[in-house]
Amino acid sequence: MTRDARGRFSRDFYILLIPTLMWVICFFVVPSGLMLATSFAQRGTHGGIVWHWTLGNYAALGQPLYGKILLNSLFIAACTTVACLILGYPLAYYLARVRSRWRNVLLLLLVVPFWTNFLVRTYAWKFILRTDGLLDRVFTALHLPAPDLLYQHVQFSVFLGLVYGYLAFMVLPLYASLEKQDPALLEAAHDLGASPLASFRHVTLPLSLPGVIAGSILVFIPSLGAYITPDLFGGGKYLMVGNLIGQQFGASLNWPFGSALSYVLMTLVLLGAVGYFRMMGTEEI
Repeated sequence: MTRDARGRFSRDFYILLIPTLMWVICFFVVPSGLMLATSFAQRGTHGGIVWHWTLGNYAALGQPLYGKILLNSLFIAACTTVACLILGYPLAYYLARVRSRWRNVLLLLLVVPFWTNFLVRTYAWKFILRTDGLLDRVFTALHLPAPDLLYQHVQFSVFLGLVYGYLAFMVLPLYASLEKQDPALLEAAHDLGASPLASFRHVTLPLSLPGVIAGSILVFIPSLGAYITPDLFGGGKYLMVGNLIGQQFGASLNWPFGSALSYVLMTLVLLGAVGYFRMMGTEEI
């Protein structure tokens, strides 16, 4: 390619990039900048924003109540990630090893629920777990005491809803990683005397680590900022950081503190993304 051709290509590339850059600036950079500025402002007497700069919104995060909610959100997100990994790895392994004529059918069955709105699917689980719901009737038919998950075991019901909602985000990256593995590697390990467990530990698992890491990030980040599931299953009695942010922008009318919470959550997500790229050996993000 000549120098003039390279120059024209570069100019055309940047011209085509302008709409995307304008979209990012208008709908991401500017709102993020406004929210950052708001996080250093003060709440008015009757709500609203008073532009008196302060670090009080970030200092308030050190209060035990908010610290407990943040730690609890981290705990639930971590538990959801681990549970999705434990449940999703065998399923992804089976999908990667099953005959191709059944593989597409099983993948379709995995994806079909996502054709329904997340809110509708979460409501469906609420009808299953509530009193006189499907689970309650099954326990009653077996003459067993029915666990009232929505009222007596709220944390577990939120955890169950998050696992259901984000399990596919773990399975699909794991499947993509496992499906690419060369079966000849396992045959070679078997020929060298390795047991099936040893072959899995030394061959399959290390080669599937990119899928494990990608799936963990895809599950952990939305679980940490979850709003719908804790709100529906918790009934306002169980707060995660996403619900706390929603309260600040809604009923409390404390936009500065809500903005500070949002930036703390964004920082945690960014740290998770940076950790992912570091673990994958990528130096530049």
